[in-house]
Amino acid sequence: MTILLGSSLGFRKGLGRRILCSLVFALVIAALVVTSYVLAGGKQDHLFQPFPPDSRDYSSSYNQSEGRNQKDIALSVVQLTDRRIPDTEDLKQYEPHMFAVIPQQFISTSRSPCWYQIYEEKKDPYRGNAYVLYSKRFRAVFEEMRQSFWKRLLVKGDSRYRLRCLPYFYIIGQPKCGTTDLYNRMRLHPSIRFSANKEPQWWTRKRFGIMRLKEALQSPFPVEDYLDLFDLTAQEIQALYNTANDKEDAITIPLVIGEASASTMWDNNAWMYIYDNMTNTEPPHLTQDFIHAFQPNAKFIVMLRDPVERLYSDYLYFAIANKSVEEFHDKVNESLQMFESCLQTSTLRSCAYNTTLNNLLPVRLQVGLYVVFLWDWLSLYKMEQFLILRLEDYSVRVLQSTRRVFSFLELGPLSDEQEATITQSPASNSRRPEDCSLGPMYPQTQQLLRDFYRPYNQRLSQLLRDDAFLWDPHSAL
Repeated sequence: MTILLGSSLGFRKGLGRRILCSLVFALVIAALVVTSYVLAGGKQDHLFQPFPPDSRDYSSSYNQSEGRNQKDIALSVVQLTDRRIPDTEDLKQYEPHMFAVIPQQFISTSRSPCWYQIYEEKKDPYRGNAYVLYSKRFRAVFEEMRQSFWKRLLVKGDSRYRLRCLPYFYIIGQPKCGTTDLYNRMRLHPSIRFSANKEPQWWTRKRFGIMRLKEALQSPFPVEDYLDLFDLTAQEIQALYNTANDKEDAITIPLVIGEASASTMWDNNAWMYIYDNMTNTEPPHLTQDFIHAFQPNAKFIVMLRDPVERLYSDYLYFAIANKSVEEFHDKVNESLQMFESCLQTSTLRSCAYNTTLNNLLPVRLQVGLYVVFLWDWLSLYKMEQFLILRLEDYSVRVLQSTRRVFSFLELGPLSDEQEATITQSPASNSRRPEDCSLGPMYPQTQQLLRDFYRPYNQRLSQLLRDDAFLWDPHSAL
């Protein structure tokens, strides 16, 4: 407890000064946008204006005034540079409690990374779990785990041991790319188990106390609360050990644990609250650095779609009121100007991970910069540890796609009946009827976004060696 408290106090240290710096930077960005409106003659004339006529010359893919070739733009704008990989001791400095709880080695008889933890408590193990405190939905789940908790403990002599587990695989992104549908189909596989909720958001948000984006920080969720989310499966694995004649019998059942937080791939917005350097810099540590410290052999599933359509779907899903294609166009214009303003003085990585800028963007433009985030993940993990699917392919070939997923996870083939159950399940998270009534985005908006994302898609297709990730049949590398 002392270590956890110390870590929490260290996390808060200097937060006021950092927030003040962040607000100053926010005002600067806002001023740039307001100035561009004034130069354009007011927002009422801005609806179909890519940029004010006399605005600065942004080095952007959607500013066509120079008539530059799109391939040249891709080479000059999308500079994917190597980053410094932090060592373990550096990571321990920021997360000492995490390193004290999670071991470096796991038991060999489980495909998921599991270990035994001595359990000396006599009280309710889930009473203070933050996921329960913040969400009533989990109370029934934790009540089920509570009822079977004590009989699942491993007893050796006078000591009791609790089996703890981390995920064998992660669905790490991206939002509005079909992750919920894939998650719901994968849950039907007899050998796959997921966390108690689909998106714990622990690695990217909850461990820092981020409950909702753009809201004040709350108390951080300790790593134990995250591990609790996998207790149902840990108890199931332990039950197999308890009832098997020997360990060889128990490990023939290939249970694997998954987690499906769609923010894991891209969201590092907490970094500016932790580190001293606030602007024009790149985050010294990323989420994957901490995952890799414990799970260098983890597997990752990534769902992607045309970033233009992803952004519109994202807007329709998360916007609360007064949604319209006109408003979306305005928000896209504002976001493009703000992001390109950042690129004038900062690196691409710095802008993609800039917390202040990301919180100010009217639409989440940065989430579609897939190649930036994937490049940083590949600085730690091998390409073979990723399965990257396109929603456009997945939605029309569900059976083939799910077979690829299960093969990637090294799970055995399913029967025809099991496959039918998985593939015939209704689609999840489809667009709401009221959102469908708005119709598609303006062609002008679509063109702005296609021009902006084109160089990033080109880099992505080069990295993956697959032209399908251009999302533009008329483009050439």
